[in-house]
Amino acid sequence: MDKLTSMNVFVRVAKAGSFAGAARDLGISRAMATKHIMQLESELNTRLFNRTTRSISLTEVGQSYLERCQQVLLDVEEMEAAVTHLQREPRGVLKISAPPVIGATNIAPALTEYLKGYPDLSVEMVLKGGQVDLIDEGVDIAIYLGPISDTSLVARKLASSSLVVCGSPSYLEEHGTPEDPEDLEKHSCLINWAIPPRNKWRFKGILGEREVTVTGRMQANMGDPIRVAAVNGLGLVMLPKYIVGRDIEKGKLVPIMEDYAIAPLDIHAVYPHRKYLSAKVRSFVDFIQEWLPHRVGMSA
Repeated sequence: MDKLTSMNVFVRVAKAGSFAGAARDLGISRAMATKHIMQLESELNTRLFNRTTRSISLTEVGQSYLERCQQVLLDVEEMEAAVTHLQREPRGVLKISAPPVIGATNIAPALTEYLKGYPDLSVEMVLKGGQVDLIDEGVDIAIYLGPISDTSLVARKLASSSLVVCGSPSYLEEHGTPEDPEDLEKHSCLINWAIPPRNKWRFKGILGEREVTVTGRMQANMGDPIRVAAVNGLGLVMLPKYIVGRDIEKGKLVPIMEDYAIAPLDIHAVYPHRKYLSAKVRSFVDFIQEWLPHRVGMSA
């Protein structure tokens, strides 16, 4: 039998002064109530009640056990209430992992706005390239770029960012502007290994899909270093618009190959569980899903 249930029956019997009264209050049979008490007495190897044909009363041990049972049941009730509250109202610590660039430029501003509405919540943010082990690292939510390979995780799409091929005016003036995907094989293409398509740049035009293997003088595991290199004339890049959008607006980078379609980069929030999702995870994912598509370079 469940120990907490038996303890609850014991407390009810003690308060009601009878097995019948406790059984009636709990919606169980008198025989079941008696069985719970006998089980407790067997486990404790002592009598909890003095029984006569007309009444029952607590033994000295039973009186002591009653006080402890009431405290245990109260602690359990308070614990369950606290957990339920955590499920309803964001509070505690929310740990988020995100790639460095999108984390700094988009997720951090979103968190700033989000936290204004929840004074009992704090955030730990880890900027880290690549995918993380959510369970081992204690991460509540991870922001992933591109397709999700781990099917055991729950992933919700937050937004998409178009990928743009671009270069600095000085690079294009010196080396010329490629017009077809195959022309890229003659150029220095700076490669971001953090997100697909890496060094396999894919395009879709009137002749169908085409994939070009590119090479260049610099590679990095995140987008910002090669963005800086491209701005300084080292080569061409294919990067999400949320990374290069400001540079394009200021004329530091010039989009090319615009007659060709490039599949957008999907951005996901990933978390380990769907059932009993905490309020802090659920509410932030809802918030960022609404907030992110309106940022520069983003779409729903």
